[in-house]
Amino acid sequence: MNPFDDEDGTFLVLVNEERQHSLWPEHIEMPPGWEVALGASDRPTCLDYIERTWTDMRPAGLSAQRGGDG
Repeated sequence: MNPFDDEDGTFLVLVNEERQHSLWPEHIEMPPGWEVALGASDRPTCLDYIERTWTDMRPAGLSAQRGGDG
């Protein structure tokens, strides 16, 4: 089973310097360049957090370069 699809797993929400978000299984080592945006939670809570907070899918550098107006 893919650990990213485990409905009963415990996950983190990670964010990188471009403000991109990732659902991440808690038991897997966090990749370099990412930090925890939401601590250990169930999968639905993490997905809800990502949906509510990551509203602009563009990398932060691109968004800033375009003045945030797309």
